[in-house]
Amino acid sequence: MNPYQFILKKRNGGEHTAEEIREFILNYAADREVEAYQMSAWLMAVWFNGMTVPELSALTQAMIDSGDVVDLSSLPGIKVDKHSTGGVGDTTTLILAPLAAAAGATVAKMSGRGLGHTGGTLDKLESVPGLRTNLTSQEFLDQVKRIGCAVISQTGNLVPADGKMYALRDVTATVDSIPLIASSVMSKKIACGAECILLDVKYGRGAFMDNLKDARELARRMVDLGTHIGRKVRAVISDMDQPLGTLIGNALEVREAIEILRNERPGSALETVSVELASHLLEMAGIAPDLDSARKKIRELLVSGAGLRKLGEMFAAQGGNGEVVNDLSLLPQAAIIEPVLAPRSGYVTSIHAQKIGFAATALGAGRKKKSDPVDPAVGIEMAHRVGSRIEEGQPLAILHANKPETIAEAKELILSSITIGDEQVAPRKLIEEVIE
Repeated sequence: MNPYQFILKKRNGGEHTAEEIREFILNYAADREVEAYQMSAWLMAVWFNGMTVPELSALTQAMIDSGDVVDLSSLPGIKVDKHSTGGVGDTTTLILAPLAAAAGATVAKMSGRGLGHTGGTLDKLESVPGLRTNLTSQEFLDQVKRIGCAVISQTGNLVPADGKMYALRDVTATVDSIPLIASSVMSKKIACGAECILLDVKYGRGAFMDNLKDARELARRMVDLGTHIGRKVRAVISDMDQPLGTLIGNALEVREAIEILRNERPGSALETVSVELASHLLEMAGIAPDLDSARKKIRELLVSGAGLRKLGEMFAAQGGNGEVVNDLSLLPQAAIIEPVLAPRSGYVTSIHAQKIGFAATALGAGRKKKSDPVDPAVGIEMAHRVGSRIEEGQPLAILHANKPETIAEAKELILSSITIGDEQVAPRKLIEEVIE
């Protein structure tokens, strides 16, 4: 092929054929004919000129074909998966996966690690003593057959083109291209083998899309893309202006998930969103005839403890201590518990989710670069949400720390992230809309 002509076509606003895209992507993934600087130029041309749905479908399929595809055909039932575009205190997977599995769905999920202000499901799971996320493909399939769910790290050579392209996007100011985000997310989800894919697209100051317009466009692109490739896809647009959960940090988020599955946090924001997402999965998989029936079923499983028992089974199946669901003291505990006090009385009018995530990272709960270790015990316990009343000297948040030298930065970030005013404001809707 001629990479120059390919780049020129997109730079000038032209539309690629599927064959052109496939050849360009596969050659780059295999280190043939296409150099990194040429891929960088094309990524910038896409950033400026966008892609049509047929182009995006061809790009995604080529990225999938650059590596392995997980074969879930040996598993019973409809295979379901959920993907979140990331946020703070977003522990929905640890709640909805066992609930959906307890309802009869087949949840075969591959997740990622946290980076920057966003938490990673794998880091949360690995805070359970002994738990493994690096299962082999056969162990993964066997576990899902046996108990209906598994959440593991990516296995094999899945979508290597995406890894190489993302490394360039990260250093060429092309990360925030909606077509490139959509193809990156959907190539991995489709390569993981699920038949039904639920997308939780976040928007707000703790999300990649900070406004509803962009979140809606990204959701629509991903739904169209997955549908065009033959998957059943739905997107839920949800709020990430303030942290979703009360607890931020790895073992702390496992604790909150367990408390929700114990039915100890009814009506909380994290419980509400998790139940809604799980209900969508049941309806998409045909386990429930409609959303109302699905919600009723999920609520029954929550109240009965079936979801909690399934989470314990999943922990044990992956080498972890399943008794954690009954005894939270088995989770890692921080040595230092220190409150961050309100400087004045009033109403909480806003909470900047990204800054809260950075505060947790400062304590050691997250990574600034991929090679950084995480401390499973540390994090933040939020004492208030937007709209609540607080008095001067009351805790705004409680720090869980192991290193005294990390506390000052975390406190400063928390105080700068929470605004207190004289007038009460209503929080934003947890779920803004659903796109199919």
